[in-house]
Amino acid sequence: MSTLLLDRLPLAASELLAAREQMALTLGFHIIFASLGIAFPAYMLIANWRGLRRGDPDAMELARRWSKVAAVTFAVGAVTGTVISFEFGLLWPEFTARFGDVFGVAFAIEGIFFFLEAIFIGIYLFGWRRLSPWAHFWSGVPIVVCGIGGALSVVAVNSWMNQPQGFSLSRGLVRSGEVTSVDPLKVIFNPALAYEAPHMILAGYMFTGFLIASVYAVGMLRGRRDRRHRLGLLIGLTVALLATPIQFLVGDTAARAVAEDQPVKFAAMECVQETHTHVTEYIGGRCTDEGVKGGIGIPNLDSWLVGFSADTEVVGLDSVPPADRPPANTLLHLAFDAMVGICCALLALGAWFAFVWWRRRDIPSTKWFLRAVAVSGVAVGIAIECGWIVTEVGRQPWIVYEVMRTEEAVTGAGGIWFTLGGVVVLYAALGTATVLVLRAMARRWREAGSAAAESGGPYEPASLAGGDER
Repeated sequence: MSTLLLDRLPLAASELLAAREQMALTLGFHIIFASLGIAFPAYMLIANWRGLRRGDPDAMELARRWSKVAAVTFAVGAVTGTVISFEFGLLWPEFTARFGDVFGVAFAIEGIFFFLEAIFIGIYLFGWRRLSPWAHFWSGVPIVVCGIGGALSVVAVNSWMNQPQGFSLSRGLVRSGEVTSVDPLKVIFNPALAYEAPHMILAGYMFTGFLIASVYAVGMLRGRRDRRHRLGLLIGLTVALLATPIQFLVGDTAARAVAEDQPVKFAAMECVQETHTHVTEYIGGRCTDEGVKGGIGIPNLDSWLVGFSADTEVVGLDSVPPADRPPANTLLHLAFDAMVGICCALLALGAWFAFVWWRRRDIPSTKWFLRAVAVSGVAVGIAIECGWIVTEVGRQPWIVYEVMRTEEAVTGAGGIWFTLGGVVVLYAALGTATVLVLRAMARRWREAGSAAAESGGPYEPASLAGGDER
């Protein structure tokens, strides 16, 4: 943002922009580690289970290594999540003051899941060579449960912001608009939770699985074709590819629900300017007041997607005043298209893998397959970021849909641009440190080679294995 543009903005608008940019940065950073927190423990336990059931030392070593990666990403996610919890009060005090009694219960439940997850991560991490094999395995199950439970709690708040219910606003009392009669169950189990929660959880499993597979695909492209690399790729890729078609169906259901419950958001996603039937679906392009420019149009498809008929009426942006329309419609439209396009590409990757596996019981031998897998983790990360752009920007100008505007919720204090700068520096340092730590761990494991397997199994007492706890 140039200095000239900032000078032209009123002070309140400038601070609102800074608050939104800071929240976007912290949420966009945190969601990567939140996604890993949701699913990484499950992949860790899959490798652990395979190692126990089949006596597979390579799978067991993967489980041990992945448990340490899970601990690192959990720690980083805890830091970034804590920053966001402070931002609710510092950046959006009016929102917290008015609706804290509403969404506070869900965040309290998330806090319980978080602390339980931290406890069991500690038990699992330090349980190697200290617990019996199956006792150690079962100590990891609560980590998976808590990861999913925490995700449900947080998504419940976001879905409530999209479809608020379970409370009343006072009229004619000491303070008009004060929240009364809160029903926590209705708040948590709002209509949007039914599709937002599975969408987020599946995204976590897809992102984690494809990211794991991409790491081992890069290693295989560099000549490391040992069984451990193949197994790591197969575990990550198999689960992620199984989740992809389910995610596609859930996403389709979610888009149709948004068209019904948040029609203006859907109109912005698809750049539908006027309410009408036989609406063309555009892939790509730039959203203008006259519609999509430069995109690839598929006649009637948008109406079919919403109501399974070309005669289905799709609500346009003209249904509300300009002040009630989401901003940055081109960004919304392209983000939605990118999310759908990436999912379709992953479906094609899954079909490729399934066909070759059916024929040869092996992964495709071509380097192009490994290259595709290598970029899949980054691609899903981009899709997750695009999904949050659609969810959050599409709800604007409301922080609580059709109840409270974002401009009403922002802090009246100045200096947000300075805190935004501080957060940029902090997160750049945190991201760099995380990458360096993970790369150092990977380098140490490569140098160790098969020494871990040769020095004794993970459940062999440390004194018999030479004390190697790496």
